[in-house]
Amino acid sequence: MIEGVIFDLDGVLLDSEHVWDEVREELARERGGRWHDRAQREMMGMSSLEWSRYMHDEIGLPDSPEEISAEVVRRLEVLYREQLPAMPGAREAVERLAARWPLALASSSNRELIDLALELMGIADRFHATVSSEEVARGKPAPDVYLEAARRLSVDPARAAAVEDSHNGIRAAKAAGMRAIAIPNRRFPPGDDALAEADLVLETLAGLTAEAVEPH
Repeated sequence: MIEGVIFDLDGVLLDSEHVWDEVREELARERGGRWHDRAQREMMGMSSLEWSRYMHDEIGLPDSPEEISAEVVRRLEVLYREQLPAMPGAREAVERLAARWPLALASSSNRELIDLALELMGIADRFHATVSSEEVARGKPAPDVYLEAARRLSVDPARAAAVEDSHNGIRAAKAAGMRAIAIPNRRFPPGDDALAEADLVLETLAGLTAEAVEPH
């Protein structure tokens, strides 16, 4: 029996993975970094502590990881306030599931961006708990952020469903022992091995119904 549902943010409720990519690439080129085609995929799912260190160590930005993270967040906040890249049907999907289960959010985004996005979407009060991977030891594909979200919901991870879009996110949810519902990111699709681990694969949020989360 499912007792709680945990959403990812970027790629599930927000069409924002490419926005992150553009902001980080722009910053890297401005600051003399060595951007490469693997950077986005390698950073996907990392916590802010992990990707900002990657930008410093691998991409070669001279700024400290803390400065890199703060600047990326500042730029994203500006973009979100100008036009939040909400996924079609995101608010409706959250409302549907909130009518039946307590909800949490387990995201690799920084705390400031999680709070801002949910506020701008008008769904902040639908979530009983939100966790940023900067608040746990390891980012996705480690299960830490999902386990912490379940703990804050007071739900056994084995009785939770996770809604994910990415390779590392699906792996994180399964590593936490959860039912994993995948809505594959079209821009950065998960690998076949991760999709094979998902319990259910949906095309869009329109298919995310109570019956999909917990089939009778």
